[in-house]
Amino acid sequence: MISDWVGRSLAVAAGFGVDRVFGEPPVRIHPVVGFGWLMKRVEALVYADTRVAGTAICAFGSGAGFGVGILGTRLFGSRAATALAVASALAGKMLADEAMHVNSALDCQDLPMARARVISLVGRSTSDLNEAELSRAVIESLAENTVDAVIASLFWASIGGAPAVLAHRAINTLDAMVGHHSPRYENFGWASARLDDVVNWIPSRVAAIAVAVVKPAQAKAIWGVVRRDARQHPSPNGGVIEAAFAGALGIRLGGTNRYGDQVEERGVLGDGRVAEVADIDRAVTLSRNIGLLCALILPLLASYASLALPGSLQGRKLLWRAA
Repeated sequence: MISDWVGRSLAVAAGFGVDRVFGEPPVRIHPVVGFGWLMKRVEALVYADTRVAGTAICAFGSGAGFGVGILGTRLFGSRAATALAVASALAGKMLADEAMHVNSALDCQDLPMARARVISLVGRSTSDLNEAELSRAVIESLAENTVDAVIASLFWASIGGAPAVLAHRAINTLDAMVGHHSPRYENFGWASARLDDVVNWIPSRVAAIAVAVVKPAQAKAIWGVVRRDARQHPSPNGGVIEAAFAGALGIRLGGTNRYGDQVEERGVLGDGRVAEVADIDRAVTLSRNIGLLCALILPLLASYASLALPGSLQGRKLLWRAA
């Protein structure tokens, strides 16, 4: 029904607005923090250096997120549950605030403070990063996490309401916990990492399209960088959005990152200049703008698509009447 389009759109927009204004809930009551605490205890019970054990915790965690979404829908109704789920899953304001804290430290030429603050955004070693490397690190993290913690949540909320967005947040949280390369998690985190790649595949490309939409003058350059350079990134999704940001901002991203004793050589994304401190603020504005665009457009597109699916008699009737 047309009213469902409006209801879903208002619910997603309301959740987005709550995050934009208020940001993250307090740690002691944050649902994602609570989920992480639970998964740590489940990990202690089921851990084994095998993909089977990792698949089990991945299935449990994603199922738990989906189940909480169903329970919330039954208790509060679809629209209220979706709005609450979106508000708890998004982290757009937190990302922007943390990026600007690093920006402020760099503006004051306080490299030790900037290196300390950027740890909240990146997993790489930061002790030796200079001003340009810190700026690059912030922009890369902001781009990738705009997909993980904003666009993907909006996408799945638009597709499946509270159950879908909370299942995605559970998968993404598990990927952050166990989905990285290390002796402990190489096998155990495999399923979480691969599933995270799957659920973010479409949202990362939606985000890149949104970058081109909000930067129409640079759209050709953005798509040129994405097509040419995205595949050089080790992540099938991170490379797409980082390349889009590089093209939109006219800068180069990628290069050499150090993670403890390991050095990772990434390809260069973009053919512009080296990232500068002023580019952090521009990247934050870009992140905010594509988030707003997706919050307004994705629920409507998802609702329209559900009605326009071949074989949907009700959808064809409604579209016929609308025409």
